[in-house]
Amino acid sequence: MKDRPSAPSGSTAPAVELHGITKRFPGVVANKDIEITVRRGTVHAIVGENGAGKSTLMKILYGVQQPDEGTIAVNGQTLALRSPTDAINAGIGMVFQHFMLADNLTVLENVVLGAEKLHGIGDDARKAIVDISDAYGLRVDPDVLVAELGVGKRQRVEILKVLFRGAKILILDEPTAVLVPQEVTELFDNLRELKSEGLTVIFISHKLDEVLSVADEITVIRRGTTVKGNIDPKTVNARQLAELMVGSELPSPQTQVNSVTDRVVLTVEHVNLDGATGGSRVLEDISLTIRAGEIVGIAGVEGNGQAELVEVVMGMREPTSGVITLDGVDISNWEVREIREAGVGYIPEDRHRHGMLLDAPLWENVILGHQTQAPNVGAGGLINAKAAKAETERIVKEYDVRTPSIFVTGGSLSGGNQQKLIIGREMTHDPKVLLAAHPTRGVDVGAQSAIWDHIKRARRAGLAVLLISADLEELVGLSDTIRVMLRGSLSDDYDPDTVTREELGAAMTGANAPAPHEAPETSPPHTGTGEVEPRRDRTESGTGEGDSR
Repeated sequence: MKDRPSAPSGSTAPAVELHGITKRFPGVVANKDIEITVRRGTVHAIVGENGAGKSTLMKILYGVQQPDEGTIAVNGQTLALRSPTDAINAGIGMVFQHFMLADNLTVLENVVLGAEKLHGIGDDARKAIVDISDAYGLRVDPDVLVAELGVGKRQRVEILKVLFRGAKILILDEPTAVLVPQEVTELFDNLRELKSEGLTVIFISHKLDEVLSVADEITVIRRGTTVKGNIDPKTVNARQLAELMVGSELPSPQTQVNSVTDRVVLTVEHVNLDGATGGSRVLEDISLTIRAGEIVGIAGVEGNGQAELVEVVMGMREPTSGVITLDGVDISNWEVREIREAGVGYIPEDRHRHGMLLDAPLWENVILGHQTQAPNVGAGGLINAKAAKAETERIVKEYDVRTPSIFVTGGSLSGGNQQKLIIGREMTHDPKVLLAAHPTRGVDVGAQSAIWDHIKRARRAGLAVLLISADLEELVGLSDTIRVMLRGSLSDDYDPDTVTREELGAAMTGANAPAPHEAPETSPPHTGTGEVEPRRDRTESGTGEGDSR
């Protein structure tokens, strides 16, 4: 495929037409008779639950996978896209959710990598990058190191990469997942600029309020097939879209009876943690108390010490000073496995790095972190595979983990189903305390609602929860108390019934605090999805593998 297909001048052919796209994998049909038409010069959003088939469909359009049935037409010409090179030659570019940039290279070097034949690697390439950046309002300096860029600018570099290769159709996969609100606004301005120049954008997102604000048309996919296509966003609201995605009416949020007791389960007293290189402290005089039946929410822009707080409580890091107690027992110097066995559950913020073995089957993933506990351990301390498999079957059923088998790999599940498996694994062992770091990140409204329900049910049963989240709607809806973490320190308590999103946002960004000596760029607060608001009612492994300090 050497020549890029283009519609004849004045042609009204759609930019992309997918007809009857079907893709099967062993034991599962990922896409079935998908029908999507994307008009040229528009932003077309595709929404659906985790596991609905969006990622597979986009991989087919980008040539990573080939359909078993169906046709793809670009600008009116039917094509066989057998590789990403074919897709690029057809004018299609994709910006993945996880950026693919080398920190030790400049913007220019990252952009030209693999495309050196287009403009070389010197002044011609630099001029092309500057011209594209100026034409689409990307404001990217070709000579800066990528390591010095925040996430918003990194994303613009990824967009620049595909434009540099001549893309006229851009696929953006969850583009706002790691952006602060200001960066989201800038991205949407960029998308409108791209659209005004005749480019077409296919926008994959779970954040329905954002979809409604930026999309010209919306297609909803459910369980691998098109439910409704070319929806005018002016004719629907976020709840209606969410209900199309999950196939039933979403439950309305309800305030539950206060379940907080007087029994203290977890205390963190005056904990400090020095930086790895002996610099400024990562945690500064942290003190908090969590009681049985209580959810304490920690808000904050990522990178302000939340991850380190979880790691200290889990035993992954030893605090420089301070005391951590569980049911009155000092666990400050315990190993991860001891803390696990004592009743602390853990939902990691990065499920791929810290929560699962992606190449291992589901039943082995259910054992992780609990390999010394029933039902996973049998006589002589050996793994009881039969019992572990039976437990996995129960978790899959009870937590609605959508999978053809417990023998498929963890990496074959969608993000929402991976998260439900992890939550099921942790809840199975009746923990006293649950450390939940971004438990609904990257999951759709259906999985999000289910996860909230599991957490609220456990809270009513007396579980103490430390909830780390950048989603203010989630924090306000679930928490009994909210505190804000900024530059390694915790604020005073906020009452979720009275605090405003603006007050939390100001505290998270330091608008109410003295300017820091050095404030690194970090990932963002997410101020909700526009869907259903919940209401209250590093070492490389947090699974217990290699538990040594």
